[in-house]
Amino acid sequence: MKLSQIHAVLFDFDGTLTQPGALDFEEIKKNIGCPREETVLEYIESIPEAEKKNRAEKILQDAETESAKKSQPNEGAEEILGHIRSLGLKTVIITRNSRCSVELALKNFPRTAPDDFDMIITRETEAAPKPRPDGILLAAEKIGVSPSSLLMVGDFLFDIQAGKNAGSPTVFLSNGNTAPPEECDHCIARLHELKNIIRLYLPLPAGKFPNDLLRVFLKDFSDEADFSDPAILIRPGIGEDTAAMDVKAEEVLILKSDPITFATDAISHYALLINANDIATSGACPRWFLATILFPCGIIPREAFRILEELRSVCEKWGIALCGGHTEITDAVTRTVIAGTLAGTVKKSHLIDKSNIRKGDRVLLSKGIAVEGTSIIAREFTDRLTEMGLTEDIIDMCKNFLSQLSILDEARIAAECKGTSAMHDVTEGGLATALEELSIAGGHRIKIYMENIPVFPQTRALCSLLNIDPLGLIASGSLLITCREEYCKGLIASVFRAGIRISVIGEVLEEGNGIEAFAMGEKTEWPRFDRDEIARLFE
Repeated sequence: MKLSQIHAVLFDFDGTLTQPGALDFEEIKKNIGCPREETVLEYIESIPEAEKKNRAEKILQDAETESAKKSQPNEGAEEILGHIRSLGLKTVIITRNSRCSVELALKNFPRTAPDDFDMIITRETEAAPKPRPDGILLAAEKIGVSPSSLLMVGDFLFDIQAGKNAGSPTVFLSNGNTAPPEECDHCIARLHELKNIIRLYLPLPAGKFPNDLLRVFLKDFSDEADFSDPAILIRPGIGEDTAAMDVKAEEVLILKSDPITFATDAISHYALLINANDIATSGACPRWFLATILFPCGIIPREAFRILEELRSVCEKWGIALCGGHTEITDAVTRTVIAGTLAGTVKKSHLIDKSNIRKGDRVLLSKGIAVEGTSIIAREFTDRLTEMGLTEDIIDMCKNFLSQLSILDEARIAAECKGTSAMHDVTEGGLATALEELSIAGGHRIKIYMENIPVFPQTRALCSLLNIDPLGLIASGSLLITCREEYCKGLIASVFRAGIRISVIGEVLEEGNGIEAFAMGEKTEWPRFDRDEIARLFE
């Protein structure tokens, strides 16, 4: 989910804008007969007898009034409120307290009055109190912004739950002594720290990614022994414009560069794996990744960090070192673009070169076609697919094809097989284009059995609805392998043991180039695509 710029900050009142501990809820519960495990407002609402209910309400109101008279602004409260207003952001109070107790407490604030807030939501407001999201949704409606652009700040679990349920980013204020709930997006000990959180949700200007923010992302690189490669001599850092590797122990260095330009909420996964997959087809081990990341103007730091952290996480998952690159905010792009460069190493004797293809080799394909395209379309066109009748379950399955994007496991197994003559990652242009490329690079014609080409049923359903051909759909996640016939059964068995589906879809013919396609024994036309099928959907 793309993170939004914030336009307003919503504050809980007691314990957030005021100092904690002024209101003794245990004493209130004792006086009204509320069980310790229940909450006061909900208990009072459940009292059936009017007289008893009125008495409980008065006890609560009196306690709030006395607490309000004695309350003081929390440390840094007025400074952060002034800072927020200076940024042109709106401020809202959202509390389970009464309106009169809030106004009474604000009299103890030297520079802040009720009118300084764009809205004050209390238990008398026509919206259910926290942890329900109603109050936050009401605030969004009244001040004319989306709930995702409201930052919810509070010191209690109910504040965080209300924010999450409304779709708002949340900040937990621990006041230096309370453990944060797992659900919160951020945790601060004191209110002055909120400045740094708010900055994460404000647009960045064009230019290099700010050094102080980049330092936050890079700070742990030198400390993580399990995410280091001893061959890296110069690591990522502010002012470091290059990466340096010691390659004296290596025989062959394999290089690959590829950009990711399609819009996607998982762009970092694609950026790494598209490059790593190609490296693996040479029989090499992917090792060092550099990323040039171009962010559009107006991106907020929080969204940029999400992409960077995702990239770091996927690198760590596959044991690849994120060793450098460049980050920039520019009006040259309208959405984030990652241009990745990956280096890998392999012994010269283990290098797999497509020129080794020979007549009689079997052509194998792992998984099914259009893994990548299926995931991208499901993630980027969810609403359109829903309107066209595709069920939520099928759309979710298609989105989760992202987990099958890597071909590193089957490529490693194939690289260890003596009979493997070539490997090719199926990418832009789909299987149709990939087989043409394999034929040209290998210098041989290829015969394909159309009925043997595996297509996931979810992919077939999605493509049928959108009137696109899965054979021409971008398809990283599927690996083409050519293998000597006598080694084919052993390779298939090894790949199956790894839990990966693999199919024989054809064989290598005489020298030349081109595809001969057969369907149920009859010769048929092999499709060609001037551009990837997914490009039509982004027009």
